[in-house]
Amino acid sequence: MLLAVALWICPGPLVVRARAGVRTDRHRPRARPVSGSDPLAVASSLDVLAVCLVAGMAVSTAAAATAASAPPALARVLRRAADLLALGADPAVAWAISSEAARSSVDDHTDALLRLARRSASSGTALAAGVADLADQSRHDAAHAASAAAERAGVLIAGPLGLCFLPAFVCLGIVPVVAGLAGDVLQSGLL
Repeated sequence: MLLAVALWICPGPLVVRARAGVRTDRHRPRARPVSGSDPLAVASSLDVLAVCLVAGMAVSTAAAATAASAPPALARVLRRAADLLALGADPAVAWAISSEAARSSVDDHTDALLRLARRSASSGTALAAGVADLADQSRHDAAHAASAAAERAGVLIAGPLGLCFLPAFVCLGIVPVVAGLAGDVLQSGLL
């Protein structure tokens, strides 16, 4: 009863903030937490690039279209290459410059894309099929990493559970059996 009266009398956090002059935006959008490169985002961006190339877009146009929705590290590389290709740079040089400019911030899949693009520019191999295979490999790696994390979690959970259940098992399972057997042995006079 006293708790209900206290809650009814005391002002809520919005009233306190209003009295203090702090502006409250209830519908303020929350920022997404920034984490490492999302492997599924990289895979979907690589899929977009492959689809654009299969549809017949120029490599510079396809790279620019993909950069709009790609993760930040991949988007920087694609924008730089698209700009250089649009200016008329040699494709091998454009991809090499993009590779050197973003060497410190690229992940394995972006690095593989850059190698694939340089190889495609110098030998004339089809870039679209390689990019699609790279997207499949990225999804496979993401699935493998997720299952490995789940297995690690299972192992990490087993330790504390074992520490909790082992004393209970000893106290409730083994001690009564040993005590019962010891009582029978001592009453029979064998010792």
